[in-house]
Amino acid sequence: MEQKPVKLFSDGACRGNPGPGGGGAVITDASDRILWEGKEYFGRCTNNIAEYKALILGLKGALAGGWRNVEIYMDSELLANQINGSYKVKNENLKILMQDVRKLLSSLESARVRHVPRCRNATADRLANLAIDEQGK
Repeated sequence: MEQKPVKLFSDGACRGNPGPGGGGAVITDASDRILWEGKEYFGRCTNNIAEYKALILGLKGALAGGWRNVEIYMDSELLANQINGSYKVKNENLKILMQDVRKLLSSLESARVRHVPRCRNATADRLANLAIDEQGK
């Protein structure tokens, strides 16, 4: 039985670059009903590292939920292009995170990555900032 694709929205946030970072991820069905959401505080990191870690958080959420056909949406044009292969990953820290991303993507039946404007990624952005806010308390 073929599984309908789910949508994964992920976003990383930093207060300063580098600075305290967090990530948020949301999985919805085709009707935009939330099926899963997660957030995580990453400590001091760069914005790009936060973006990668947020995607990893979301991919792990998808796999844990049994979703194998995933449409990935993110507002980081750099990360979307690196995953799709149009940009090379030059930073050593990002290369390590990209290996994690590739391993998780290989566990899926299908994955498509799309860059979206920040306004289409509001829920993941809110969760990323919430992860940082909650850590500061």
